This record gives sequence, structure tokens and C-alpha cells, in this order.
Amino acid sequence: MDMQMDFIRKLPLPSELKEQFPIPDNVKAIKEERDNQIAEIFEGKSDKFLLIIGPCSADNEPAVLDYMSRLQKVAEEVKDKIFIIPRVYTNKPRTTGLGYKGMLHQPDPEKGEDMLAGIIAIREMHCRIVSETGFTCAEEMLYPANHRYLSDLLSYVAIGARSVEDQEHRLVASGLGIPAGMKNPTSGDIAVMLNSIIAAQSPQRFQYRGWEVQTPGNPLAHAILRGSVDKFGRSHPNYHYEDLINLAGSYFEKDIKNPAVIVDTNHANSGKQYMEQIRIAKDVLYSIRHSDDVKKMVKGLMIESYIEDGAQKIGDGHYGMSITDPCLGWKKSEELIHLIANLL
Repeated sequence: MDMQMDFIRKLPLPSELKEQFPIPDNVKAIKEERDNQIAEIFEGKSDKFLLIIGPCSADNEPAVLDYMSRLQKVAEEVKDKIFIIPRVYTNKPRTTGLGYKGMLHQPDPEKGEDMLAGIIAIREMHCRIVSETGFTCAEEMLYPANHRYLSDLLSYVAIGARSVEDQEHRLVASGLGIPAGMKNPTSGDIAVMLNSIIAAQSPQRFQYRGWEVQTPGNPLAHAILRGSVDKFGRSHPNYHYEDLINLAGSYFEKDIKNPAVIVDTNHANSGKQYMEQIRIAKDVLYSIRHSDDVKKMVKGLMIESYIEDGAQKIGDGHYGMSITDPCLGWKKSEELIHLIANLL
């Protein structure tokens, strides 16, 4: 018996979609400038602090654009110390494979799946954000083959805790040309994360989108600490000073280029208690003060933030409130960004 799949329609190649929905020259220039500035932070040439901040899932274009315009004003106020990369995550991993999988699948969360409309919607939304705010954004690379639909727009990619052990994710990360944050797996095994960083930093030859490809390696691949979950389902944080010192030592032992970490203040680090992100951010900043090694290694924080506090069910109709994980609302987020700037 052949595979049991209905082939619904052939989707356009990324090159075809880029021709159909080209980006203006000013957007290309913004991306190039921001990519250079972000690379300098990871290479230790700039001491600006990164904030990768935004909604758990970018589910609604008007609310996302509203959030980004607010964020742009604050970014301007703290630009001497902080470099902001907005989270615009349009494809969401689902542990059971059920539920809302992001704008890529459902441009309208209350309607059915339509991946052609989704691919176009996410490209147009990312392009609007760059044009209207000057931000180039971060995405989670859930499907490595889809990265090329947005590769001329993104400035940062995260590899999720459930993807970090996957060979294809590691190999594709080696050819992205932008920073790739490798999250520790849900088990918390730091060795797995470090192996994924080594794989992503190394030149690789493999099969990608029907081609045999060669990559140069990605020296900007780095760690994201997001906490872990044990066999009883309990969350265990890994953002503490001791965790950071341990990671710095592991980086040194393995002689990894550009040792860097972004601390995820939500997920298992907060036990998904979104208000804890404020305390965790402060804790990491205090750790930076205690050790030069930690200060050099910690490049920034990842924060889940939207217009309204908390989360809602799809169809509840609260504007600017997450339909996936709970997020910190705008007022608290704005205060937190200024607090971080003052503590740096």
C-alpha cells in the first residue's frame, strides 16, 4: 500500500513567492543593518543587551502591528543599552499535534486550515512590520523547509526544545546566516543543546528542499535556557547563577565559538506563570553583575509579552490577548523594558 496522504495542492516554491511578493530595497537595507548590529552583539563587539520580546504566537495582524508600533517607541527610548528583536512566531509546536498551529496554518484562528493563504499572510505581515516599524523579527523554525519563505525578512531564529535534537533542524541552522538559538530540550540535558550548537556552527552537506546543499556553518548559533520538565511534569528552572556558571564552563570545555546564551524567562523557567518573568529578568541581571564570564556570555532575554495580560480561548474576542501561552501585558512589559535598561 502507498502512503495514506491526500495531496491537496502543490505550494509555491519560496523563490516563486518571493518574486510574487518582493520586498522593497529599503526593507533589504534595514535587514542588512540590523543583522550586522545583532552579529556584533553575539561576537562581543557590542555590549548592547538583546531583548527578544513579543507574543507567544502572532495570531492577529492588526493587534501584532499595534503591539510592534508601541514596542518601537520604547525601543527608541532604550536604544543606547538595549537592542530589541520582536518575537513574531507564526508556527506553533503542539505537543499532541492538536490545536492552533499558528498563522502559517490558520490565517484566521476561527476558520479552517489554509496553508497557501497562511504562507502569504505571514510573509506580508513580516514585510509590513519591517516597513512600518523598522524591526526585523524573530521566528521559531518549526519546519526547516519553510524558513526560505521568510529568509529575506528574519533576523533571528529559535530552535524549540522538541526540535533541538532533530538532525534536519541542526543542519539547516548551519546555513541560516543569522543567529540561531538552540533551546535546551525539555529534559534539561545541556549536553544535547551543546551538541546541537556544535552541529549548527559546523559546515554541513545535506538534502534540503530537493537539493544537495553545502553550508559554511553558523558561528552565531548559541544556547537558549528555557528550564526543564521532569518525569512527573514538574518544571525546573535553569536561569540561576549556578546554571549560568555551569554553562560557561561547558562552553569553555568544548571550545565553542562565540559562547552565548539567551535566557527564556517564560516556559519551564517560570512554570508558565507569566508574571514571574519580571522577577526572573531581574535575577539574571543580578547574576551578570557577579561574574565577568556570565556577563560576557549572557547576551539577552526572551520575554513573552502582548497587549493584554494572560491568555484566552480562541473565539473569546479579547483584542491583543494571547490564544496560546499567557503573556505579560503591555503596561507591565513597558515598565520591565525600562527596568532592565536601568539595571544594565
